[in-house]
This record gives sequence, structure tokens and C-alpha cells, in this order.
Amino acid sequence: MPHKDPEEACRLIFETFDIPFWPQLPNISFREFMIPQYSEGMPFFRIDHERQIVWIEKNSSDDLERFYEVWKEESRIAISEDYAKGLHTFIRIIKKRRFDFLKGHVTGPLTFTLGLKGIDGKPVYFDEELREISLMLLKAKVRWQLDVLKAHAEDVILFIDEPILSALGSSSYLGVNNDEVLRLLKDITATIRSEGCISGIHCCGNADWPLVFKSGADIINFDAYDYIENVALYPEEITAFLKKGGYLAWGIVPTSEAINREDPGSIRIRFDRDIEALSRRVPESLVLSNILLTPSCGTGSRTIKETLKVFQLIMRLKETLA
Repeated sequence: MPHKDPEEACRLIFETFDIPFWPQLPNISFREFMIPQYSEGMPFFRIDHERQIVWIEKNSSDDLERFYEVWKEESRIAISEDYAKGLHTFIRIIKKRRFDFLKGHVTGPLTFTLGLKGIDGKPVYFDEELREISLMLLKAKVRWQLDVLKAHAEDVILFIDEPILSALGSSSYLGVNNDEVLRLLKDITATIRSEGCISGIHCCGNADWPLVFKSGADIINFDAYDYIENVALYPEEITAFLKKGGYLAWGIVPTSEAINREDPGSIRIRFDRDIEALSRRVPESLVLSNILLTPSCGTGSRTIKETLKVFQLIMRLKETLA
């Protein structure tokens, strides 16, 4: 979200959504960007706040040894308030409250390891040991976050944010193996499930959707505004996923410039059209009984005014479907 006031952002979330979530607030600090936010505790990690860059710089320090010494299979590693003011403000607000559902999120292992680079500019994904350490770190962040949220909810949903999935297969990532992609994603979804929680995966571009459906996630969140035609190319995978109890998180309200030309009527028309098109190949009752309404992505790149419009359009659509 674009807010600089974490309390204002949280209030808007509670006023709008049936399933509250904690907001990432990149306009407060570079440390709230997707890669830095989950980087605390990563061996050899370096951050330059002035230039707003992060990198891994291997050296002769004992960073690696200390990481392995404290690591246990069920390790928890906190996300500090310096890196997530939205999360800690959210926790303070819900301190004496309890919810049916709360939602958290973690940067996915592909986005993290392909986005975080060494001093030579090479993504840490291509360093087998650092790739595995990154996975261990993210799983520890997941466990800690779930512990915090489970104290205030009957059920907790945790989304794995993987925007990089839309770029896999391009020339920049030719060395990325699909089997390894699946292993990393399944390891995170299994960690979430082992803690008694619900896993989701979010990709706001066009991805290898059959691979995403194999990830083990309980909820698939996609940009339905721009990519429903791409997702709909896989009716067998969708049907099997929904029949197993999976949910589609339908990102129907755009978080791009397109938000400025939409209104409640146009969003409802688009939603009905897309459901009708998909129902030619997937039973409509199955889709509508296993669907969540969401924005197409986060609103961090939009203005607060545009964010309000995004949230209002979600509320209006829900009301017309009730």
C-alpha cells in the first residue's frame, strides 16, 4: 500500500476486507520492499539505505557458521519493526481481538533468490548453498509470522508472493529448472500446512499455470483483470484443483493505471463475462463456490486516492454478488 501512516493503512484494511491482512509499506522505508523485508538473518547480507540496494557479499566472516549453529528444523526468525511497520502496527491493533481469518504473506523463494544478487550481480539462486539457506530463512520467517497471527484468528492464510514466476523462461532465467521451482514452492506450502494454516500463492503476471496448480497451494491468486484468458486455457487443472477444495482468488479490480477508467458497473460486467467464459469449460457452480475477490495486485505503486477506489470497487462488487 502507498501509505506512510501504518495505522491509517490498517484502518482502511479493517473497514474494507472480510479477511484482514497486514500491509507492506514501501513508501515508509526501502526495508519494506519485497527482498529486504525478509532478509534479516541472511548470511553475508548487505544493505545500502542511501542507494536503496541490497546484495550478498561472501567473505571470511563466520556468518555461515553462526547461521547453521542456531538453525533447527522448527526455527522461528522474527521480522523486526524496522522492516515491517505495517505488520507490527497491525499486531498492536488486533492485540485484544479475534478473527475468523487473518492473512499474512511472504516473499516467495523464487522471487527472493532471483531478486537477491551477489556482489558479482549473479542471483543467489544459482549458488546452491545460498539458495538452500534462503529457503531455510524464509521458512523460519513463515513459522514466526504464523505464530503471531494464529494468536488472533481461528484460521490463518499465508500467501507466497511470486511475481518472478511471470518471467521464468525468459533469457535472464534460462538456468532455472522447473523441478527445482516446484520443490521450493512445495517446501514453503508444506511448511504453512504443517503449522495448521492455509497456503496461497500470488502471481500478478502470466505464469506457467500448470506448474502453479502443482505448487501445493490451497489458494491461487491471479490477475483476473488482465490474465483470465491465460488461466482459462487450463480447464482440467482448474477443475481438479477446485474439486480438491482449492480456491481461486480472483484479482478482478486492477491496480494499474486502468483503475482510473473503471467503475462498479464496468467491474461487474467484466466479472460476469469472465465467469461465463470460464464456465463453458469448468462448472460455474464449482467456480463460484470456491472463489475469493481481491485486487489484481498490491497498490504500493498507486496513490492513496487510487487505492481507496480499488478497495471501494471490491466492496461494491461483493455487495452486488451477495
